[in-house]
Amino acid sequence: MSHEPNAATFFNGFAETFDTIYEQKRNLFMRWVDCTFRSDMFIRYNLTFEALGQLKGRTILDIGCGSGPYIVEAFKRGAFRVTGVDPAPNMLALVRQRLRRKKGEEDRCELIEGIFPGVRVEPHDAVIVMGVMDYVADAQSFLNALRPLVKDLAVISFPSRHWFRTPFRELRYRLRRCPVYFYDDVHIRKLCSAAGFTDIQIRKIPGAGMDYHVCVKP
Repeated sequence: MSHEPNAATFFNGFAETFDTIYEQKRNLFMRWVDCTFRSDMFIRYNLTFEALGQLKGRTILDIGCGSGPYIVEAFKRGAFRVTGVDPAPNMLALVRQRLRRKKGEEDRCELIEGIFPGVRVEPHDAVIVMGVMDYVADAQSFLNALRPLVKDLAVISFPSRHWFRTPFRELRYRLRRCPVYFYDDVHIRKLCSAAGFTDIQIRKIPGAGMDYHVCVKP
């Protein structure tokens, strides 16, 4: 799901558990935890497809695709071809499981195991980067590499900093040896502009420490 080696190792081991969040397979208490403390995951999912609009016949690149919920939804909305990139093989195995349930979709999806940037990817009409920038040490280099791959639009989430929630998250991930990085809207706009993106739209998901949902065009 992420794009730094330590984060990749963590999410590779966390793949099955992580997948149950989107699939709503967890017990009643854990579903309450997810809705209460991970609501940004579901909000940014809806915002992403609202921003992407009509996908019929379009090509989609999902960087940090994880277990594939965005890939499956893109196909539901008519995407012609989808490419998923993720460094965690267990996550990609879950994507393949999902696609096997859908006739014809597996043949129109390319899955690439690796850390971005550092993998060879062709430009796509739209690019999804959700839950990735949290773990990217060099955000500028990442966005610089992303820019040539975006034909029309990219949707990217950035974690925000909050006085209460952020220190706890930093501690949890430090114990996992997985650094986490945070942003504010000024920093995000500066990074995206320096990478050559225009029409930068930044939307803060309401709530303490929730993500920024960002739409950018080349």
